[in-house]
Amino acid sequence: MDVDNKSLSAQNALLSKLGISTTSAKTAEPKSELGQSEFLRLMTTQLQNQDPFAPMDNGDFIAQMAQFSSVAGISEMSETMSDISEQIGQFSVASSVNMLGHSVLIPGNIARADDNGEIHGMLELERASVDTRVEFLDAQSGESLHTLSLGGRASGLSGFEWTDLPETYRDGTRSVRMDVSVTYAGGEGPESLIPNVFAEVIGASSSAANGAAMLEVEDYGDVSAAEVLRFRL
Repeated sequence: MDVDNKSLSAQNALLSKLGISTTSAKTAEPKSELGQSEFLRLMTTQLQNQDPFAPMDNGDFIAQMAQFSSVAGISEMSETMSDISEQIGQFSVASSVNMLGHSVLIPGNIARADDNGEIHGMLELERASVDTRVEFLDAQSGESLHTLSLGGRASGLSGFEWTDLPETYRDGTRSVRMDVSVTYAGGEGPESLIPNVFAEVIGASSSAANGAAMLEVEDYGDVSAAEVLRFRL
């Protein structure tokens, strides 16, 4: 018993030197993570209390330190990447603010006249067409305003424009819908196609889900900056 008590006293004295309290261990809140200071204390205690006739191999200690360093490094890298991601999101939003009042080219069939009283857009054809038509209608009533016959077009991007809008649409207060009809070479008849149109940016924000920059576009609401095909200043 005396030997056990002496051994216990020596161990408590060692733990006390290391700053590890034996009296408050029962009431201390359990930790879910092992910090660097706790790890070093445990390793020091392990070194001082190992069997002198069968000491632990140096390689085992090195492996423990390497493992702890790796875990700590991954944790720090994760925090750093999170900070970088947040900063990039803030930078993207700040950059998007510069687009306020300007136009972006996005997929859609609703458009308004620009500062010149004109409507411009682009078609993306998967293959050559033999006939291509764009019908312009009032977005509210559906009244047909104008039909633009473009004829055959090559595959890829193809621009179009309507420059002689009625006076009531030239100031951009009234929106226009575009119905595009494409007849491809060797196809079975006319097919509908969603054009790409220019629309004004009226706001900017960041997505709550991933922090990505979002543009508030007139007639379209929030649009991811990644969906923008072209900017027009």
